[in-house]
Order: sequence, then C-alpha cells, then structure tokens
Amino acid sequence: MSDKPLTPHLDKVRSPDDLKALSREELRVLADELRAEVIDAVSVTGGHLGAGLGVIELTVAIHAVFNTPNDRLIWDVGHQAYPHKVLTGRRDRIRTLRQRDGLSGFTRRAESEFDPFGAGHSSTSISAGLGMAVASDLKGEKRHVIAVIGDGAMSAGMAYEAMNNAGAMDAKLIVILNDNDMSIAPPTGALRSYLAKLVSGPAYQGFRDTAKSITHKMPRFIHEAARKTEEFTRAFLTGGTLFEELGFFYVGPIDGHNLNDLVDVLENVREAESGPVMIHVVTKKGKGYGPAESSADKYHGVTKFNVITGAQSKAPSNAPSYTNVFAESLIQEAEADERVVAITAAMPSGTGLDKFAELFPSRIFDVGIAEQHAVTFAAGMATEGMKPFCAIYSTFLQRGYDQVVHDVAVQNLPVRFAIDRAGYVGADGPTHAGNYDAAFLGAIPNMVLMAAADEADLRHMVATAAAYDNGPIAFRYPRGDGLGVEMPARGVPLQIGKGRVLREGSTVAILSYGTRLGEVLAAAEKLAAFGLTPTIADARFMKPLDEELLARLAQTHDAMLTVEESGIGGFGSHVATFLARNGLLDGKLRFRPLMIPDVFTEQASVNDMYAAAGLDRAGIVATVLGTLGIDSDAQRLARPKA
Repeated sequence: MSDKPLTPHLDKVRSPDDLKALSREELRVLADELRAEVIDAVSVTGGHLGAGLGVIELTVAIHAVFNTPNDRLIWDVGHQAYPHKVLTGRRDRIRTLRQRDGLSGFTRRAESEFDPFGAGHSSTSISAGLGMAVASDLKGEKRHVIAVIGDGAMSAGMAYEAMNNAGAMDAKLIVILNDNDMSIAPPTGALRSYLAKLVSGPAYQGFRDTAKSITHKMPRFIHEAARKTEEFTRAFLTGGTLFEELGFFYVGPIDGHNLNDLVDVLENVREAESGPVMIHVVTKKGKGYGPAESSADKYHGVTKFNVITGAQSKAPSNAPSYTNVFAESLIQEAEADERVVAITAAMPSGTGLDKFAELFPSRIFDVGIAEQHAVTFAAGMATEGMKPFCAIYSTFLQRGYDQVVHDVAVQNLPVRFAIDRAGYVGADGPTHAGNYDAAFLGAIPNMVLMAAADEADLRHMVATAAAYDNGPIAFRYPRGDGLGVEMPARGVPLQIGKGRVLREGSTVAILSYGTRLGEVLAAAEKLAAFGLTPTIADARFMKPLDEELLARLAQTHDAMLTVEESGIGGFGSHVATFLARNGLLDGKLRFRPLMIPDVFTEQASVNDMYAAAGLDRAGIVATVLGTLGIDSDAQRLARPKA
C-alpha cells in the first residue's frame, strides 16, 4: 500500500454540500486530490480504475452544481463511480472496494442514498432516469435527473429506445454523454466550449423560447421551417444532429477536464426549463495517471498495483486460464475450418478473442455492447453455412435471451455459445454472477448444453461445438485459472449426451456438472475416513442428459448428489425431473441437489462464495453424511469453522 496522498481540501468534504462553498480554483485543487485518492485506493483493492479517472472533473462539477441526492444522479454501468463514492460520504470505506462486506464496485441502492439506481450492466441509465423524471412529475416533486452514460454504452439499442421515448415525451432529463474513446466529434477546442456555454445559457434559451412562442402562432409550415433552421444551424456549429432528431437539445462537445467550463454549462442547463438535454463531454480514460493513459485498455480493470510503477500484482499459477484455453482451442478449429468465425460484444480481450483477431482479423466481429444483435447476427451467419462462435459472459448473455429463443433455437440454427464467467465471479458481485445460464438455456428446446470440468475438457468441448451442425450448442466455463491438468494437443469431439465415470464406488453417487469436479474428487478422499467410497461421475452434458448413466447410478446406490456452479432450474433440476418421471425416486434412493443458493450473493473471494454455498469439499462431505444419516458430530468434523 502506498502512502496516502495529502488531501487538505478533500479532507473537509463530508458530503456534496461541502463542495458548494468552494471557489472554482479550490474545486480544481480538490479534483487533483480526488484523482490521487482514487489511484491510491484502487492500488490497494484492485478494480475499475481508468473510467473513474476520466470523470474526476465531471464528478466534482455535477456534485458542486446539483443538489444530490434530491437531484438524482445515475452512473451508467458504475465502473466510473469510485470518485462519486468518495465525495458522498464513503471515503472512509473506499479501501474496502470489491472486498467481502465492503463497498460494491458499482452503484448500489442499499449502499447509499446518493446511489438512486443500481448498475453493473451498461446502457440502462437513460431508461431509469426517464422513469425517475416522469415519476417526480406525477408526484409534483421538483428535481433534476442526470444520467451519465459512456460512449461505449451508446452502442446498445436500449439507450436509443430510451432517448426516443424521452424526446417524444419532452421529458425534463439531463443526459451526459461521456465520450472517452469513440471520438464522436472532432477534438474539443476553445470555440467548441464557447459555443456550448452560449447555447446552454439564459440569453440563447430566452431567445429560443421567444422565437418558439412566436412561430407557434404562425402557420405550421413556417413553424416547422423555423425549428429545422434553428436545429440545423446549431448542429452545424456544435454537432449533435442525431440527438436533435431524437428530441434532445444538444450541448457540446466540451472538454471534460476543464472544470470551469463544466460548471458553467451545468449551471446553465440546471436553470433551463426545456425538455431533454444531451451534454456531450469529451474525456480521456485514465486521465492523470501515466500507466493508465498509456495502456491499451486505459487500465479498465486492474488487480492491486504499485502506484509508482503501475505494475499489477497477480498470484502465480502454472495453469492456463479457461479464457486462454478457449481462445487457443478456437484458433485451432479456425485453422482447420475456414467457416469458423468469432463474435464478441465489446469484450475481445475479456473473452480471449483478441488472440483470435491477430490471426484471423477478417473472421472476428466485435459488435459493441449489443448482445441481442450479436446473437441474431450469429444466427444470420449460421443460415449461410458459417460456424459462428458467440463468446459472451454468462451475465451478459442474459440480455440476448429472446434472440437465443426466437432467432436461434426456434430455427434450430447451429450457433455456438461460449459462455465465459459461469458461476461466481468474486469481486464483481451479484450483477456479474454467471448463475443463471444453465436454467434459462435449459428451458429452450433444441439446445445442447455442456459444462467443462477442467481446461482439458474445455478444449474437447470447443472441438465438439465446432463439429456439431444439428442446432445450437453451448458450453460454460468459469473465470480464472484451470486446475493444471495435462492438456491434449487438440480437442476431440465428445459423444453428445454422454458423461463419464471417474471412480466406481457404492452407497452414494456424486454427479458433477462443471468445474466443481475437483472439489468433488477431494470430497471423495475425505469420505474415505468415514468408510465411504462414493461413485464419482462427470455429467459433461445437461442437455441431453446421459439417461442410461443416471438410471444405472440411481438403481445401484442409496443416495445421489448433483453438484453444479449454477442456480435452481439447472442441472440438478433436470436430473430430478428425469428421476421422478421414471419412478427412480419412488424407492430407497435419496436425492440431494447441491447448487448456488437462490439469493444474490455479495462480493467476496470466489472460494469464500463457494464455501458459503456448501459447494466446496467440506460442504459436499457434510451433505453426503447428512443424507446418509451419519451423526451430526461427524458432519461438524467434515466442515471446519471458517
């Protein structure tokens, strides 16, 4: 941990109200102190650094101008909200970010009244803000609603749906577009900032309102001509034609690091009585910290790091990450078959497909934050005989569910879904947990579903998906490093719907689906101390189930456990349905499904999360003993205190 930076102005800030007594020069000094504080805090905890550094001045300006929390401030995604947390009474806990029982890495309603809307996934802020603005009007409450959305989030259709609705309603809503990468407009200069202040100011607004009142009394064609002339002239000078067409009054672009200009424009907009306003702010991701500014992803997400050198710490591991194994395996399949293509939704490095892009630049497609489009785009490619691999985190695939059903499965198209970050994800908490894909995909006809038990199994599943042309197929794998097993040189397609038995035993059968298999095998070793030799099987497939294997295990054991890294409705539910329908639960068999509990689990280490869920070796042993009626003292020995 570095020495904490000197922050004399920041030390006096207990809430945003304290900013209102500061001069412009003091606000600029405060911004520098806030930037140093965020860098120091994230060096201790890890987290999303670059986005927050890019909005330091914007955060200070918003809280200095508006009356939060009565005025609602919504941060889209929430990656950039660390400075906001420091200024809103959470500085004393900022070094608990993303830790167990600490501050969330995103905005969270339960955490502070200054977080009016929880986030984690992108492109939701304008919709939520519009809902708040309309609700305030209905209740007769006067407040401003400000939604800050990044340029990357503007690639999602939901943002445009919300803007279209807001424009049609002429709602009082302020949207701040944080343009830090896409360069929607030319570089900001003095003239741009001057024009932004001019058109947002009271003189221009008064002239505009007067002109509107006059032209409204004229014939419709004159009124429309005047409106279009005014919009065209302003758009020509300042840009923003698209937003004007959606019904927003566009202001910008302005320099997002010029605090004086930001305060001027925000004050002008605060006093305006017009409908929805779009303020276009140009910022630099990672601003003010050299290592972040110079890195390819601007230090989007980091582990703990050395503030002076920028070097990130990472626990050594001899095992490759599951993400890298997927990427390398897909490259092998692409080398063998030119029909293999890859699709990602703004996560080329997160899914490992940046490596694929280096070798096959014409066969990878980053569609932006647009999971719905990604899925249907893949479906279109599949109709033409291509072999699309749609690599999307489990938590983000939720956003494309209708397209998976309607555009892929109903038409039985061979789209391959590579589902990264399956199961718990640790510090990113409940908004990013991959707990639900087994349940929501398992309900869809025509789907083939697999879960890798280790990195070698994942390589085989990539090969299986590449070889499968009879309909949609998906395979899930977790975040992090593999188990260090021996890797095959090439993947070999698996027999669809067939599991494998790793150990033959008696009395109890434990059927694993996914990477909990390592803990299941470790539990089997512990159970030997109680005179038990369980049968251990790796299901590999959830759809179709290996019904022959299930029937045999049910008929030859007193108890059966299923173990999986997904929630209710997943593998265990499918197994239970099969057993019940075939009368295999009518006799002596005792069945116990072990799964992720039906709760939203707050951030902690992945190991702590699985232990709390009873999905570690101690939890599995305790469940086996309890199922077989072995005394409680033995169960307590099986699960030591944390």
